[in-house]
Amino acid sequence: MTEVSEPADTHPATPPLCVCDEATFWPWLSHPRFGSWPNREGTVVVMPVCGMADWGIGHALDAEETVLMHVLRGACGLVSADRRPLVLPPLRFVFGADPSCAFAVEQTAAHALIAEVAASVAACGFRRVAIVNSSPWNEELCAAAARDLRVSRGLQMFIVHLSALGLDFHPQRSRDRRVVQTLVTALGGVEPEECGTGGATAAAWGEEPVTPLAGPALTLVRARSEAPAALSRAAGRLAKLLSDIWERPALSAKITLP
Repeated sequence: MTEVSEPADTHPATPPLCVCDEATFWPWLSHPRFGSWPNREGTVVVMPVCGMADWGIGHALDAEETVLMHVLRGACGLVSADRRPLVLPPLRFVFGADPSCAFAVEQTAAHALIAEVAASVAACGFRRVAIVNSSPWNEELCAAAARDLRVSRGLQMFIVHLSALGLDFHPQRSRDRRVVQTLVTALGGVEPEECGTGGATAAAWGEEPVTPLAGPALTLVRARSEAPAALSRAAGRLAKLLSDIWERPALSAKITLP
């Protein structure tokens, strides 16, 4: 038997858990700072949900998270200081309905994961949870989980899909695939590989054909010049939605089950 020795520390700095806004990322709060967090019942807790898949855009499996977390970070920077949300680490292992998905779990497991995380949020005194989802395959599941949490936990639930912000990963219905590809190219700093119409097959949606990408992929230089506008638009829309959620009146009655 060979003993496994501790590897040498070749990394000068610990890599970040994910892309996030320092002022609103819950895991980065110290205990005293979290303990003094004001207006917990009014604060919006953001639960990012993102899958891993080959979306036929020539980029890595974590393309969803790359786009979602950059949009979310931009949105948090636009929200006024008195309405800042608290952002949870992204839920990465979610439902996957397509052979192109990676590290997918069953619907019941994904539903239970969302419920468990929301229960922890509720136990800390927060009542408003916004699920911000990038995965086309998890849109209906997020809606079901939100309804169940409204009933079982009395939480005020909201859902924002990346597809509604003009950044849809869906292989057939999306008209944003070129924009999504450009964003991932610019944010990741890597030009896409040859992809054609491959990747996700949309099998769960009735075997629809994959919407082809219009024209050749942009170079890294071109993508970096075009991506900021698309990122700014999506972040602005999300920031407006987060502010609107903050302004919504609290639930007037509880309908939680015993």
